[in-house]
Amino acid sequence: MKLSTWQEIRAKKFSPEQLREIDEEIERELVEMDLRALREAAGLTQDELAARVEITQSQLSKLERREDHRVSTLRRYVEALGGHLEIVAVIGSKRVRLAEG
Repeated sequence: MKLSTWQEIRAKKFSPEQLREIDEEIERELVEMDLRALREAAGLTQDELAARVEITQSQLSKLERREDHRVSTLRRYVEALGGHLEIVAVIGSKRVRLAEG
């Protein structure tokens, strides 16, 4: 029995238009996740993550409520969750990963 890749299964099950709509919905969901939801999805309390970022719980609470963040702060936050931060510019249909520096 031949195994199929996820891309092959997607292509068989969905039309190109459906795939575009699915991908757009996924992007919307990802974009709308705030820092608190990201931390909660990782199963961490503010105290636990604050210890990893090496700040106080009250500082972490303020950070999660802010609307404007420094890239270095976001990087530390995401790395403390076990991830890495990528910044992508979307211009028209092009997605460009911005280099650090």
